Amino acid sequence: MPDSTDEPTQQGVSLSSLRSLGAAFLRPDSYGFVLLLVVVTYIVSISVTGATAASIVLTVQLVTVWLALRTAQAARLFRIVADVVLGLAAVVAVGSFFVHGSGAQLGAIFVISCLLYLVAPFAIVRHLLRRQVVDRESLLGAVTAYLLFGMFFAFAYRAIGELGSVPFFGHAGRGTLSQDLFFSFVTIATVGYGNLVPAANPGQVLAVVEAITGQLFLIVAVGKVVSSMTPMRKRPPNS
Repeated sequence: MPDSTDEPTQQGVSLSSLRSLGAAFLRPDSYGFVLLLVVVTYIVSISVTGATAASIVLTVQLVTVWLALRTAQAARLFRIVADVVLGLAAVVAVGSFFVHGSGAQLGAIFVISCLLYLVAPFAIVRHLLRRQVVDRESLLGAVTAYLLFGMFFAFAYRAIGELGSVPFFGHAGRGTLSQDLFFSFVTIATVGYGNLVPAANPGQVLAVVEAITGQLFLIVAVGKVVSSMTPMRKRPPNS
């Protein structure tokens, strides 16, 4: 007959696991903290409007990408290239606070955003592949990289909308950053509501690439991490 103390022990393990998971979102060296910043970036992107909206979003991105690269322990050459891009982005962010940008200038800001969000997920994936163990940090890192890819495509759509001669969503207009983020994550998840559709290339091709990338990443990366995680063993009941 199982010991009556077994249930409290299991509850204690569950509470300890929850505390450990919560702590991962507060440690600056954890992918949980980077994931939290990605969520904050999304909220800021859909909430902030006005002339300085793009520069505010870019500033939040700088912090997110810098911490992502540090957590991913990116290679020295990789960090040097990323630091150059981050430096240029910082200059653009500061300048756009004081000078109201034209469509071309806003497009340039979002091109830099694309570069930032393209560098970070590849650094994370490289770090996950080099890790000797598959654990909670691996899962958090895989989810973070997945969301960063979604953000990358969203800012690519925004750059095309600002720089293109044809409205990105056709009759629905060039779109807003909020709409681009919505469309990107709907596309990467292959939900396909159909209320927003790219009117021409390169937007249509990019949407196809995102849908394929999203599915392959879920199957190959996230699926591999989840299947490789060793389930927690329950303590045997006391005899």
